[in-house]
Amino acid sequence: MEIYHKPKGSLISFFSNKVKNHGGINLAQGIPGFPPPKKLIESLQRMMVDGHHQYASGNGDHDLLNILAARYSKIIDVTPKNLLVVQGATEALNLVIIYLKQLLERPFTIMAFDPAYESYKNLPPIYGCEYVAYPFNENNSFDTEELRFFIRKNSVKLIFFSSPGNPYGKVFTKEETEALLNLSREEDCFIAIDAVYRELYFGKRPYIPMELFNHRVFYINSFSKVFSITGWRIGYLLAHQLHMPAIRSIHDYTGLCAPNLFQKALVDYLPVNHFGRPYVEDIREKLGRNFEVMKSTLQNLGFNIPPIDGGYFIWGKLPIGYTDGFKTAMNLYDQQEVATIPGEHFSTNAKSFLRLNIARPEEEIEEACKRITTFFNK
Repeated sequence: MEIYHKPKGSLISFFSNKVKNHGGINLAQGIPGFPPPKKLIESLQRMMVDGHHQYASGNGDHDLLNILAARYSKIIDVTPKNLLVVQGATEALNLVIIYLKQLLERPFTIMAFDPAYESYKNLPPIYGCEYVAYPFNENNSFDTEELRFFIRKNSVKLIFFSSPGNPYGKVFTKEETEALLNLSREEDCFIAIDAVYRELYFGKRPYIPMELFNHRVFYINSFSKVFSITGWRIGYLLAHQLHMPAIRSIHDYTGLCAPNLFQKALVDYLPVNHFGRPYVEDIREKLGRNFEVMKSTLQNLGFNIPPIDGGYFIWGKLPIGYTDGFKTAMNLYDQQEVATIPGEHFSTNAKSFLRLNIARPEEEIEEACKRITTFFNK
């Protein structure tokens, strides 16, 4: 019998590093297997020659802020003063927590839907906040009044919300999304909308009502996943002017600035390439095809796959007879060199689940499917 010792820290790093150090197929970490837009790389090359190798403005490149403001001002009343360019969406999540700790001046609880992205559940205790997970019901939704009671009972003041989500790519309905926004107003709490996967949907575009933007909503986005540039670490935070001066001050001492060179490349690329829309549409189609191929393979092996409408991942319950996701992930890598993530990393209730990254080249997904089939057919 194999005896596996679970590592401390992120299981995503643990399993992804197995591939990085020893080879194999990496379906563990959300690393896109697609090249970035060709014209964006050409922009980067031009900026390298032009010499943008020093600190950027702390708030973000002036032109990039104006481009973002122009994009969102079509929907809401926003100016560059409402925006902050940060080192990926993760820095924005950190900034929101730090700021609310200062604003509220008392302990509070942070909530996310279960299963939850690792930062949602692991950042709160780092800052001395409590984290609670709210499970979906049997319809993969929630009852508004039950959620209201949960928020009150646990003194929830911040809700992390993403649509599609990670690891479970649920796209929230219009009714669900509006119910959450209404609850934030009625129960006096805040919502951090993580829109990193918003454009990566398989069917209907996620409903995120920016027209209802108010001082209780923090909007977070990034170029990492839509342009396949996760290593560039360029994200942005949109917040009400009541909050932004204090948040920018925190950013000055914790993040300083996002990489100047990459901001300049985006400034050169976005205006003349329709904000990257053709590239994003192509990636969306590739993800949809990969999802269907992997979903079919897993279901044929006995996996239970809940409704998934977008994102980078397949979230599935292991076939009958498999109850230990960590052991299964270890054996799958040791025997077939396919790295996945045990569900327990995202939820204490998901020990029999796996998360698999589908944002890989088609041929890699097909090879992974063959190896996974071989493993489970044994």
